[in-house]
Amino acid sequence: MSQGNATPSPTPPGKEAERSPGHLVFFGVVTAISAIVVWRLRRPRAPQAVSARRRSSRNLEVARLGASVGVITASSAARKVFASAERRIEIDTEREMRTAQEIAESLGNMKGALMKLAQMAGFVDEGLPEPLRVALSQLQSQAPPMAGELAAEVIVNELGKRPDELFLEWDPVPIAAASIGQVHRALWLDPATGTERAVAVKVQYPGIDEAIRADLANTSMVGGMLSTLFKGLDPAPMVAELRLRIGEELDYINEATNQRFFAEQFRGHPFIHIPAVIDSLSTARVLTSELSTGVRFDELLTWDQTERDMAGESIFRFVFRSLYQFNAFNGDPHPGNYLFHPGGKVTFLDFGLVKRFTIDEMHLFQDMISAAVLKPDWDEYRRLIEEAGLLRKGAPATTEEARDYFALFYDFVRNDDNITWTPAYSSHVTRNLFDRSSPIAQYATVPPAFVVIQRINLGLYGVLGQLNASGNYRRIAEELWPMTKGPASTPMGRLEHAWLASRNNR
Repeated sequence: MSQGNATPSPTPPGKEAERSPGHLVFFGVVTAISAIVVWRLRRPRAPQAVSARRRSSRNLEVARLGASVGVITASSAARKVFASAERRIEIDTEREMRTAQEIAESLGNMKGALMKLAQMAGFVDEGLPEPLRVALSQLQSQAPPMAGELAAEVIVNELGKRPDELFLEWDPVPIAAASIGQVHRALWLDPATGTERAVAVKVQYPGIDEAIRADLANTSMVGGMLSTLFKGLDPAPMVAELRLRIGEELDYINEATNQRFFAEQFRGHPFIHIPAVIDSLSTARVLTSELSTGVRFDELLTWDQTERDMAGESIFRFVFRSLYQFNAFNGDPHPGNYLFHPGGKVTFLDFGLVKRFTIDEMHLFQDMISAAVLKPDWDEYRRLIEEAGLLRKGAPATTEEARDYFALFYDFVRNDDNITWTPAYSSHVTRNLFDRSSPIAQYATVPPAFVVIQRINLGLYGVLGQLNASGNYRRIAEELWPMTKGPASTPMGRLEHAWLASRNNR
C-alpha cells in the first residue's frame, strides 16, 4: 500500500496470489457460516423437494461431508510417505480434484444460503485451489436441478393449472438451476394481445422457504463465530440484516416488485436490459418474465478483450447508476445472473436481494468518497467511518493504518488513468477484508447499511477481475457520482448520456 497521496495500481505484480492467512480466514468463514446456516441435503441423483430437518440431523450431514474430505486427505498423506517428489505432486493434485468434486456436489445439492456462499467463493477468491475454484464456479448456473415433476407440482399449487395447460409449450428440463429455484422455458399466448411470447418461468424449490427460515433462527451461532474471528465485530446488526435480506429473497412477489422497479428505471437504456415481469403468471413461488437470450459468462470469456471491457463497463455502470441515481442495489452480483450480447449489452437477472438506501446513507457514502478520493482527507475519513460504525471509536490504531486498510476499496478510482482488473487483485481485496493480522481488522465491524455494500465490493471486483476489464474507471465513476456529474468519458458513456437526456424529457 502506497503512502500519502500516491495511488497504488489495481494491477498487482504478475504472480500467483499467495495463500495468505487472510485467504485461509476467508475460506474458513465461508465454510463455517455455510455449515451453520443451512444443512446438507444428500440425494443419490438430482435433488427433489427440500424439507426442514431436525438440527441434529443437519449437523450429522455437515459432519459427514467433513469426514469424507478428511478421509481423502488422510489417504493422500499415507500414499505420499514412500512416494517420489514427482509422485507427491501427482497425489496432491488428485486430492485437490477429489475434494473439489465432493464439496461441489454436496453444495450443489444443498441449495439455499450455503450454495450462495459457494458461488461467491468460486469467483471471488483466486487464491482457492484451482480445482475447487472451478468446481464452485460451475454452481453459478449449473447446479443439479429438481425433477421436472416437482416443478410442475409447484406450478399447479401456485397457478392452479399444469404447465401444459398454461403454456403452448413447456420445457421440463430447466435452463438454469440456482440456490433457491430453477428456470424453465415456455411459450405463452398473451391474452391481451393474442401473440405468442417466449417466457422464463422461475420455480422455487418445494420447502426451501421453510427450511431456510428454520435455519435462520440459528443465526446467533453465526454471530458467535464471527465475534470469535473478529474481536471488534458487533454481529447483531449484521446478522439481522442478513436474516432480513435472505427472507426477502424467498418471496418472489417481492422479487417481481424489485424487477419491475429496475425495468422501469432502465427502460430504453442502450446497453442495460431488465426482462419484463408477466404479472398474471407470477406468485410468491413462481416468477415469470420475458425470456431473454444471450451468452453466459464462460462464453463471454472467450470473446476478444474489447468485448469483455465493454461488458465490464456495462456492469460497473449498472451497479453505480442504480446506487447513486436510484438509491438501490441488486445485491447478488455474480456471473450466473448476467446474459451478454455483442457491443457491451448485458441482461441482468435475479432481483431477489435488493437493498434500498436512505438519503442519510447515500450522503454518508458520498462523503466517504470525497474524503478518500476527491479531496483526500484521511482524518475526516476516519471520523466518518467511526460515526458510521465501521471502525470502533478510539481504536488503538493510527489513521495511516486505517487509510491503508480501507483505501484499497477506492484504488481503482483514485487516479485519472487506465487500469486493468485482474483475478489476483480482486482476491487481494477480498483477503484484505478478512485479514486478522491487520491492526484495523480487529476493530472493524459491518453495520447494516454496509452488509450489501461489501457484497457489491466482493462481487463486482470478482467479476471485473475475471474479465481482466480495462478502462479509466475514475472518469466513468465521475459520470455517476452525484458530487461530480462528469461528462461522458467513453462511447458507452455518450450513449448513456443521450438516454438520460431522453429519459428526463419523458
